[in-house]
Amino acid sequence: MQFTSELRLDDGVLEREFTLGEIPGTLWTPESAAPTPLVLMAHNNGLPKADSRLVARARYTAARGYAVATIDAAGCGARPRSAADEQARADLRRAMQAGEPVDEIFESFIGPLVEKAVPEWRTTLDALLALPEIDGPVGYSGWTALGIRLAVAEPRIAAAGFFAGGYVPRTQREEARQVTIPLLFLLQWDDEGNPRQRALDLFDAFGTKEKTLHANLGGHTGTPWFELEDGGRFLGRHLK
Repeated sequence: MQFTSELRLDDGVLEREFTLGEIPGTLWTPESAAPTPLVLMAHNNGLPKADSRLVARARYTAARGYAVATIDAAGCGARPRSAADEQARADLRRAMQAGEPVDEIFESFIGPLVEKAVPEWRTTLDALLALPEIDGPVGYSGWTALGIRLAVAEPRIAAAGFFAGGYVPRTQREEARQVTIPLLFLLQWDDEGNPRQRALDLFDAFGTKEKTLHANLGGHTGTPWFELEDGGRFLGRHLK
């Protein structure tokens, strides 16, 4: 892991850009010198690690005593995308806007994206836990499909917060039964991109005995800010 820039922010959080082979990432750490728990934070379906909503959540979380890391995995953010991936994204957007069935497009595009992303997240996790300022345990926050796969494949993840989740590949819907860690599931009741009933069915399928559903009115990007506070309490119960 090579750090390529360093910036002390006005809330005391240290923001560092890094590269790990071909993987670009960002690490936010609090002022405390003590080793801190780690939260992996992922955005949905290839949005960049610099997306303003993710950065705001990361800084808020880091200021409360966590190391927070995100990456642009293969096909995400500014990393190269194939012509087939770009066409699949365009087809998915068009079908969703037109109210057409999207399941087959979704499976052919998002399924492989998750499979490519998971090994890079696990490689990043190895490197982060080798840093002296990070000591675990590890939490996850963000993209549901990726989070399910990581929760099943990565025993170092102790708790997870998932966002939305109506459209999840079949493989991850089946894997949900294997998720046994504490879980906080956020649902936007009027989410135009994630069917409500599918999200409720997915929540019901999770195998963990400790799972909490927070549902709020509004569309996909309308998650209330106070959910950050509740998410912080959830992390505090399981990572500190």
